[in-house]
Amino acid sequence: MKLSTRFLTDKQQILAHLDVLQELYPSLTIEQYDQELDLMLPHNYSQLAVYDDQKCIALCGVWIGNKLWIGKYLELDNIVVSAEYRSRGIGELIFNTLSQKANEENCNMLSLDSYTSNFKAHKFFYNQGYSPKGFHFIKLINEKAVR
Repeated sequence: MKLSTRFLTDKQQILAHLDVLQELYPSLTIEQYDQELDLMLPHNYSQLAVYDDQKCIALCGVWIGNKLWIGKYLELDNIVVSAEYRSRGIGELIFNTLSQKANEENCNMLSLDSYTSNFKAHKFFYNQGYSPKGFHFIKLINEKAVR
């Protein structure tokens, strides 16, 4: 494996890796993705892509924002590692790269959300130094919108 990482900020670069994101959201279409990115990109959204040579094998959405209680933060969003590359250190590479990015951006915190039933991921997050600090409550208005 010849691994490299790259931050993607250009819409066309991001759209080019829809197939990786579809491993998490199989029903996501290029049209939906295109529309979502139009809403997300103006609000400090980017992606970290991991490549094995020239093949994209993992993606992680990245948001940089600010909250009253903590100040500047970096949020990891929709972490996807292609099935054939899981348990090979790719997740750790993503987390290390984004931790370094958060330091460079003078962030005070890294955060992520995870479904309560995703126990395997939780174990990994704990091993990376993350811990739950609260609940992320939601009230669904349109259940059909959930991918």
